Amino acid sequence: MKYNLISLRLLRSFASCLVLLAFGHTITLAQTTDEIIVKGKVLYSDQVNSLKTPVPILNVPQSLSIITDEDIRSQGFRSIGDIARYTPGVNTSQGEGHRDAIVFRGVRSTADFYMDGIRDDVQYYRSLYNLEQVEILRGPNALLFGRGGTGGIVNRVTKKGQIGEEFGSIDLGFDTFGAYDFSFDFNTPLSDNMALRVNAHNDYLENHRDYYDGDRYGFNPTLKIQLGEKTSLDLSYEHANHERFIDRGVPTASGVPVEAFEKITFGDPDINVTTLKADIVKGILSHEFSDTLKGNIVVQHSDFEKMYQNLYASGYDATTNIVTMDGYRDPTERNNFIVSGNLVSEFNTGSIGHTVLLGAEQVDTENKNFRFNTYFSNTQDDNETFNVTRPMNFATNAAGQASSVDFTTDLSNKTTSDIKVTSFFIQDQIDLSDQFKIMLGGRFDSFDITVVDVDDAVTTSRKDEEFSPRAGLIFKPQENTSLFVSYSESFLPRSGEQFKKLSASNARLDPDVFENTEIGFKWDIQDDLSFTLSYFDSEQVQAVRDSVTGETSEVTGLTVDGFEMQLKGNVSDKLSITAGYSNMEGETSSGGSPREIPETTFSLWGMYDVNDKFGLGLGMTYQDESFIGNNNTSRKLPDYERIDLAAYYHVSEETTITLNVENLTDELYFPHSHSSHQASVGEPLNARVSLRRNF
Repeated sequence: MKYNLISLRLLRSFASCLVLLAFGHTITLAQTTDEIIVKGKVLYSDQVNSLKTPVPILNVPQSLSIITDEDIRSQGFRSIGDIARYTPGVNTSQGEGHRDAIVFRGVRSTADFYMDGIRDDVQYYRSLYNLEQVEILRGPNALLFGRGGTGGIVNRVTKKGQIGEEFGSIDLGFDTFGAYDFSFDFNTPLSDNMALRVNAHNDYLENHRDYYDGDRYGFNPTLKIQLGEKTSLDLSYEHANHERFIDRGVPTASGVPVEAFEKITFGDPDINVTTLKADIVKGILSHEFSDTLKGNIVVQHSDFEKMYQNLYASGYDATTNIVTMDGYRDPTERNNFIVSGNLVSEFNTGSIGHTVLLGAEQVDTENKNFRFNTYFSNTQDDNETFNVTRPMNFATNAAGQASSVDFTTDLSNKTTSDIKVTSFFIQDQIDLSDQFKIMLGGRFDSFDITVVDVDDAVTTSRKDEEFSPRAGLIFKPQENTSLFVSYSESFLPRSGEQFKKLSASNARLDPDVFENTEIGFKWDIQDDLSFTLSYFDSEQVQAVRDSVTGETSEVTGLTVDGFEMQLKGNVSDKLSITAGYSNMEGETSSGGSPREIPETTFSLWGMYDVNDKFGLGLGMTYQDESFIGNNNTSRKLPDYERIDLAAYYHVSEETTITLNVENLTDELYFPHSHSSHQASVGEPLNARVSLRRNF
């Protein structure tokens, strides 16, 4: 990999600073064989499938980050995108202004999202009100999560009922844009073996852009029942209702976003809107058959109704100051029924210990999607030109003619999709000795999809049967350190992430396959301070074989390699820190540079407790320049850095006031884009005050 000299120096300097920081605070290394599990150091899957002590992330041969609910509150995170900004190896994409879109090590995804380990692939902005922690795993993750997960995944772990405890909290917040929010969390025992927990929130959305507003609310009651000494049942229901303005950003000129347009919104307040209604019902049954055998089963049913409709800039002529507008209306209905079950067993063969995980999953999905193009009255097409003004005037086109637009005349696409996925997987964590551990496993997925193009009366089907292996070797020179090397694969069917269409030509091609090799070092400097360093090399292979002609047509797609580092935890009794660094380089199959891969990203967050009542936090994020399109050297997002500030004050043991300030230096920046003329404008200087009351 060819790194420039500046990047190498920054890499070495950062690593040196972290090591010196660790030793500079006279940290005592843990030499005991007892594993102390600190919150935020265990993955949800390992909590659920553990027989005794959950596997700490020190013993997971993979780069990952865990963000707890305390992290979310202290840093003032309001979205998955906020979390990604402070996570190494990932960055954000615009997501057309209506959905979470994360770039995992150069691979963009809008579907690799999970909730309690179960697929959550509908496109929307996910709320954080009911979360225990957020897990971001890098690299292909097919073994536990199935198809997709090609660059990484985000798993949200929800709060669940706690038997024998009564507690609660209320959170209120407002910011200088005019947004405000409310949430509460209440847990109460109903009997000696039953507890009810209710989480709810309501947000009124505002930001710095013209027209932007929105409302979202969520309601999530959960019931925990201890059916017996070794059997428990968790039942939950979540309802989400969201509506917000869609902002697709500003055009580019001379290869960069037009800074003069930072206050102009290229959309219409009555047209650019997205709505979501979701109902999710889930049951989790766990049973310990013996001290060495445990099982669990999850049943989930979900209904989603999603609609987005928008105008956006598809072209811009700087010489005439005329913008070309395009748009579409895209309603989707999705129904998911998922059954997933695991068995985990511990046993020995001689002196070698085994922890074997066996699992199966069945997914049934029905998806209905419509796509209407904009239809402008003058052009009788989906494009029309307008003069750039603030606000934009879409009633008169650039030629001075009256203009109108509708979203019912031009039906571009109407499909129904039926997806059935059957999966089986096995994983064995082999303890060869106290120093050496091996993780071996694989997953078989049968992915069967039928797409009916209702408009053209065409039905297309494809069935993929793929095996995705995973292997890892861990060497522990001492109890609190580990060296690892791992290899993993995943695949993405030709129907894409959202199952909206499957052409006859695509149905003849094998899925995209993603491979990842990673080596790394993990160090638990102390029980609540850890350091991770890793190098990875990933490759995407497209169109491996034409299943009709049998001709081999292997094409290497995206290749990305790079370094990641992360330090997280308490440096001392008063100082906590989260620091991340990544350096990546990518190449497309044609030899060009891929989109949305900043060579260098860096983040640092520190929180210092001045005394028992008052504390201060300071953070900085840096993102290098990145290309807006693949193989496109003419258009880029400029690099930027942003300074954030926080302060808290404990009014009493039960009440805390927190101040979060974003973009302290009021820098104009463009964090991400969707295409050449849709670059998002970053938020200027703003502040949010929140009040938390525990009871």
